[in-house]
Formats: sequence, structure tokens, C-alpha cells
Amino acid sequence: MTCERTRRRFLATVGAAGALSLAGCSSDDDPGTSTPPEDIEPVESPYDLSIDHDVENWADYDPEWSPPETSPTEAELGTETVVENLEIPWDMSFADDGTLFFSERIGRISRYEAGEIETVTEPGDVIDHATSVAPEFEGEDWWGGGSEGGLLGITLHPNYPDVPVLYAYYTYEAQPPSEDEEGVYRNRLVFYDLGNDAEETVVIDDVPGHRIIHNGARLAFGPRNYLWVTTGDSGDGELAQDTASLAGKILRLKPDGTPPEDNPGFPDPRIHTVGHRNSQAITWLPDATALAAEHGENARDEVNVVEGGNNYGWPKARGGPGDDAYGSYTDHDDVTPPLVNTGSETWAPPGGTFYTGDDVPALSGRLVLGGLVSQRLNVVSVYEGEAPDIGGTRYDADWMHPDYDAVAHALFEDELGRIRHVEQGPNGELYAVTSNRDGRSSEPQEDSFPTEGDDRLVRIVQN
Repeated sequence: MTCERTRRRFLATVGAAGALSLAGCSSDDDPGTSTPPEDIEPVESPYDLSIDHDVENWADYDPEWSPPETSPTEAELGTETVVENLEIPWDMSFADDGTLFFSERIGRISRYEAGEIETVTEPGDVIDHATSVAPEFEGEDWWGGGSEGGLLGITLHPNYPDVPVLYAYYTYEAQPPSEDEEGVYRNRLVFYDLGNDAEETVVIDDVPGHRIIHNGARLAFGPRNYLWVTTGDSGDGELAQDTASLAGKILRLKPDGTPPEDNPGFPDPRIHTVGHRNSQAITWLPDATALAAEHGENARDEVNVVEGGNNYGWPKARGGPGDDAYGSYTDHDDVTPPLVNTGSETWAPPGGTFYTGDDVPALSGRLVLGGLVSQRLNVVSVYEGEAPDIGGTRYDADWMHPDYDAVAHALFEDELGRIRHVEQGPNGELYAVTSNRDGRSSEPQEDSFPTEGDDRLVRIVQN
């Protein structure tokens, strides 16, 4: 698809795998599970997709890093609008020169450079249910914006622009609905050749999906230059424990779609961890430890320390001792407890980043997550061992992760609305995108969302 220039308004514990149940391979009549592939061939590309996997070459690598011991609320923070009138932006990926690529869930990927937006591609297979409501929407339909699926995660190849490849993940309709049956929905990982009219190449197809809920899916290249993909359980929690299915997992891939040799060895070798409900954030501490955040069931949102081969419990464990409704981590020896579990408080954490830049010193060295239902930034300070007294909400219960404590603070509550993703720019800036036109903002009230100009890309600044 040829690029089309458009204008919008701008302002300037490995080993748990052995304890997992292996569901049998399914037929085409059962859309939920998938058959583990016998052999995974690398995708074809006119470019050399291979890349070095030495963690010491990662620009943010700092094995001796120390977390901050002050509260982020002590600083005066604000935002500056960069772009407005977007339609449910979902993900962002920066090139080293500052060029920004972003996805909108309605089915569009765009490039933002030198004050202008250029449409890169609008994949025809993206479901058409992911519609946006108008700015200043006054209805009360929580599903006004349609599906949670659509055009979701994106990330550039680490060697861009020499390798002009952009990876993306989207939901499509595999089988249309009929009078007797609901439609069948899948998710697809692809890449676009930005040097050749955004020609699409499929990397992984047929990942279980859902028209409405739990499709994942954040994409990011990690410290060792492997591609990480978070997937949702597609509304069927049992798939998260099914090692024959890619649903409810975190995948770890080479850029050509093949599994690294040191992946844990699940029946589908692309799987890195299992037992996730709907993870939409993946990022790394400076020592290359992976963190993932995911949406909980009736609150119970989580941040997890991600270690290859581990089981993160969904749907058999989602809470502390005595959580009879959703299962306690203390009752299962084969699952990894969370770094954060919000209990009865809802964050609804989508995308985020472990921020290491200098532009916003109060947030440097902290995990910065968006918040949908919470309509705020959720800032998590991570400590190996006991956390200092910096206020906020402490997560240090005996049943949580044994090696780490965490402290959370809320910022910008109800100031921006639903914050979908937070991303660090190449020069240390910090950006966020809102998701107020998906029809799910707070109930109509004075100064409710969406407002005129939504959705928007903002820069977070420290005064």
C-alpha cells in the first residue's frame, strides 16, 4: 500500500514447564487451541534480519543499577500535547533519529516526523469492529468503541533503517458469524517492508483471538535483541495453561520468527512463559530482568518478573491467602508469584516502560505504566530486597515474589483519561498516548473523557 500523506492538528525459576498440563492437539472445529508446529522455518525477507544477541551491547545495560529512594510525587510534573485527534492509538516505536511510528486500533499505522503524520499502511484484514467514538462523546455505552481487538502492538527491527522492517500484531476474522454460530477470530504477527510500499509478511498466524477481549498484545525487542510478544487468553483461561496453544503466553523469537536455542523447550518452542491472562506490557530492568504487566480478573492486576519456563498461574491462581474466588498462589508450588498484585484495586495496566531517561528525573529508574480504568499513570519502584519508606502503596506481602519488593504511586489521576501506553524516546523523553475514544472512559460527568482533541500523544515533562 502506497504511503498517503495526511494532516492532523499538531501542537508543536525455570522448570515449572514440567508440571503443566498438555492439552491434546485440536481440530479445525475447535478454534481455541493450536497444534505445536513440528518445524518452524524462518520467514523470507529481502533483508538480513539476523542480529547480535549479546546483552552487554544493550544501550541501557547496567547490572549495578540502583533504584531511587525518593517519592516520584515530590516533583512537579506536567504534560505537553504533541499530536491530537488520533483514533484509539495503541502502541509506539521510536527510531534512533526520533522518527515515531504508532498504531491506531482502528487499523492504521502512521509515521510522525518533522511535525507531520504519514499513513504507512492500513491492513485490510484488521477487524472492522474496532471503531472509535467521536470526541466529546456523551453516550454511556461502555462498548461504544467496539472490540478490544484490532491493530495492536508494533515495534521496529533493531537495525532500522538499514533493515526497514516494522513488526505488527492484529486481530482478524477467520470465520464470519452466521445465524447459528459466532464468528471465529484470530491474531497474526506480521512485519511490513517499509522500503517496499509496506508489503506484509506473515511471521505467526492463527493465534487464538476474540472479537471483544483478551488479545494481548505488546511487541518489543529485548536487551538481547529477541522479539517478545505478549498474547491474551482470548477469553478462555484454560488456554493459558495449554502448552499446545499460543494464547495466554509470552513468546520469545528471533527476528525471523524462529525460536532461540535457549528458549525453555515447551511443546511450541516459541513460548517463553505461560499462565498469563491478558498481558499488554513488556519491559526490562537495567540488569536485563524482564517485567510484564497484565490485566486481572475483577481487579487483581499484576506486574510479574518474567523468567523463561515459568508458569504465572492464570487461571488457577490470582491472589493471596484466602482468595477462594480466584485461587491463592500459596496453594500452588508450580506457579511464580507476582511482584505486584493490586487486590481489590483496579489499575487496568496496558503498555509501559522502565524509564531510564533524564528528561523526567523523578520517574527515572522506575516502571511507568499506563492506566485504563484507573485513568492515571501507575509508577512502580522496584527493589531487590526491602523497599525504603517512600510513601505510596507497598507490595511486600510474604506470598508475593520472594526476591523483590515494589512501591506504587499514582500520577495524573483523571487528568488525561485512559492512558494506553507509555514509551521512552531516543533522547530520554517520555511520551504517553490516551485511549479515550474507545467508548470506555469514566461515566459522563463534568470534564469527563473524551474531550475535544482526544485521542492525543503527550510528552511528560518535569517543571
